[in-house]
Amino acid sequence: MTGTKRAILDAALEIAAERGISGTTMDDVAERAGVAKGSLYYNFASKDKLFEGLLGEGMAALTEVLREARTGVEGWSAIEALVTTLLGSIARNTALAKIIAGDIFRTDRAWREASFTFRHDALAEFEVAITEALPEASAVGASALMASSVFGATLMAGLEWLLFDEERPQAEVVAAVLCTFSGRLVPATH
Repeated sequence: MTGTKRAILDAALEIAAERGISGTTMDDVAERAGVAKGSLYYNFASKDKLFEGLLGEGMAALTEVLREARTGVEGWSAIEALVTTLLGSIARNTALAKIIAGDIFRTDRAWREASFTFRHDALAEFEVAITEALPEASAVGASALMASSVFGATLMAGLEWLLFDEERPQAEVVAAVLCTFSGRLVPATH
């Protein structure tokens, strides 16, 4: 990836985290990135393409770290590893997490189909772990919905933690999320 393209993506991420995607203009992105508008449009033909690229890159990276976190662990330990990894990813890239959370239910976006694919890939990691930990969930067709629930709860708890309670140790946030799904407080082991 060129330095210009990286600067554009970083600028779009910063502005959208501050104002939301709808409040972000291509003029603002060009100015913050320090590039001419022609350079911006050379790299991204439209605002839709810019955010499709930004969200796609972020979700692909997230899916990869989730896949790595699940490697070598099964069942409840895999769920714990995924929650811990997702919270760590949110802490490292709070701006992207804010954009994903703010855009997750928008169905009018041009990048909705691409976003669905990336989201599906990330959720698949949770679904595999849930199916291993709770085979009965899969038997009644609930593992995909449960995966979405764990992912969503972790995303929102992570943002709540970082925006309003950042002094709290991450292990306590992991334990709280896991307690929500297990019905018992489970100390984090990571």
